[in-house]
Amino acid sequence: MSEAQSRSFWGWGLEGAGPTPVQARGIARSLESRFGVALGEPAAPPRLADLGLRPPRIAPPATLAGLCSVAPADRAGHHYGKSYRDVVRGFRGDFPHPPDLVAFPQEEAQVVAILDWCQEAQAAVIPYGGGSSVVGGVEAEVGDPDRPVVSLDLTRLDQVLELDRSSRAARIQAGVLGPALENQLRPHGLTLRHFPQSFEFSTLGGWIATRSGGHYATLHTHIEDFVEALRVVTPTGICESRRLPGSGAGPSPDRLFVGSEGTLGVITEAWMRLQDRPSYRAGTSVRFPGEEGFLQGARAVRALGQAGLYPANCRLLDPNEARTAGAAGDTAVLVLGFESADHPLDAWMQRAVECCRDAGGLVPDDAVRTRHSDARSGGDRSGTAGAWRRAFLQAPYLRDTLVACGVIVETFETAITWDRFERFHLEVMAAAEDAVKRVCGVGQVACRFTHVYPDGAAPYYSVMAPGRRGSELLQWAEIKTAASEALLAAGGSITHHHAVGRDHRPWYDRQRPEVFARALRAAKAELDPAGILNPGVLL
Repeated sequence: MSEAQSRSFWGWGLEGAGPTPVQARGIARSLESRFGVALGEPAAPPRLADLGLRPPRIAPPATLAGLCSVAPADRAGHHYGKSYRDVVRGFRGDFPHPPDLVAFPQEEAQVVAILDWCQEAQAAVIPYGGGSSVVGGVEAEVGDPDRPVVSLDLTRLDQVLELDRSSRAARIQAGVLGPALENQLRPHGLTLRHFPQSFEFSTLGGWIATRSGGHYATLHTHIEDFVEALRVVTPTGICESRRLPGSGAGPSPDRLFVGSEGTLGVITEAWMRLQDRPSYRAGTSVRFPGEEGFLQGARAVRALGQAGLYPANCRLLDPNEARTAGAAGDTAVLVLGFESADHPLDAWMQRAVECCRDAGGLVPDDAVRTRHSDARSGGDRSGTAGAWRRAFLQAPYLRDTLVACGVIVETFETAITWDRFERFHLEVMAAAEDAVKRVCGVGQVACRFTHVYPDGAAPYYSVMAPGRRGSELLQWAEIKTAASEALLAAGGSITHHHAVGRDHRPWYDRQRPEVFARALRAAKAELDPAGILNPGVLL
């Protein structure tokens, strides 16, 4: 009944789109060489026919039955998100609490009707976009094993409804997936310019509900920077904010729902600020060799972030991250790029190169050169930047293969101010590396910057280590706990752009001011008095 039928019900993306069995065996042999351990043959993925899902415990009224599915592919596909923990459980065929049904509304009035019915039936409702949550944000586990669960899939609300070219804004339904959104904007020469790694399989509403961070590293990086107005269906009514370029009229109603993770209401539409599609691009890679290379690179990035240059790409990779991405050898690498729809970029790149060289970076001689292309071009796909981008987009598929090989492969991300960064990074790396060694014997912790601000950066850490077959989740839980405790102790955020969900709740509860927690609970009680919306997330 849904697009989920062509999607992998247990892993990332589309069925069969990842590495082939032959490639998977080659990956396993490569990792055996890297870690000096035997991994054995990659295990076979589960079959949908073998799952034996629990029967649905609730049936919709006749007026809604045509919008609902109990098909195994839909129920299994909406059981988990796409974190490492989710993929491991899915790969094992472990689906103990599937949603009782999946609802596919085609218009806002049907969203209202579904919420009204679920309130009467005391069923939990989990708003669902592309299902790419990596923090347990869409998992059909609501704390009460006897409570029925409805997964509310918004992907049929997928149209650009109205476009204001003079203001460069559009009214867009929340269920539109990233590629479909850009395809609808392209004929107008416009783009939202928001490209998270999950872009292909995530939605506008999901980005807003989780305070998503896009691919671009500086300036407008978070989805809330683009939100002009929102329309949200709550169990007690519809909240629609006024469309304005800015307002000082009290606390922003939009900011209440941005990052609310489906606990306060269901976002159905948004007016979004757009940009002209870029046609001028300039990019290069900068190497920072030596033991202090990554920290030198961080100083260069700080100079770039504070110079007002606003590069579109400013990804600093440590040697381990660069090696995994195929970008370079034993050296830190800064992937640097600018883009514009209006002007050449030589002056911006020239100043950026000066900042990098001042910090000890090695820059290619031909770095200062703007390329011009049709606005429909996808940008640079060659060299180090191209290698990194390809690795970035293929990483989720590769992770599924590594799960089949029994390898622990997961990430954690944070943000910290520049004055604390160097000490923070050393402490977090030490804690994570110690945990990996203690739990797995051998392994690798890598780091890159995803986003850069004038006052700090967002370090993104990757863990890869051989696991013990059957014990991988316990091993990862111990590593994750050690890393999370180190993040909070050193003053960082428990999450930067991956949201809170259920997985980050223990640390989010400690990071969040208690007075604000009481205000959030009060808002929840007013908007969702029956507590049907995504129980266990945020609160």
